[in-house]
Amino acid sequence: MTRALDLAKNAGAHGDVPVGAVVTDLSGAIVGEGRNLREQHRDPLAHAEVVALRAAAEALESWNLEHCTLVVTLEPCIMCAGAILQARVGRVVFGAWDEKAGGAGSMYDLLRDRRLPHRAEVVGGVREDDAAALLREFFDARRSP
Repeated sequence: MTRALDLAKNAGAHGDVPVGAVVTDLSGAIVGEGRNLREQHRDPLAHAEVVALRAAAEALESWNLEHCTLVVTLEPCIMCAGAILQARVGRVVFGAWDEKAGGAGSMYDLLRDRRLPHRAEVVGGVREDDAAALLREFFDARRSP
């Protein structure tokens, strides 16, 4: 989570919502990482999770990440939850809950939906205060005159 938080800070410093993500293999080694790049790349799909999943798939030369863990600073949205399921990620660990758009337990729970062909283990609230503080500071700065 420390590396994901560092990536989130970097995203915020570049004008993107401060969200960072890493993908680790079974040994805990980082095999992919990403941060929000929507503003920088003008790409609506460039969420931290998608960027990290793409990097991991390239590094591992496989789209199937079933033995991997995705660590992200904010609960994945439904788009990212869909990408996580398509990549068959086995475990998702996230920091702050997203009560407005979360797809991993708050608004929706796509990652554990038994109607879908794949489910992921989900652990939420890891270093939640640190992740939430980054988001709060980012949006407070945008809202102040």
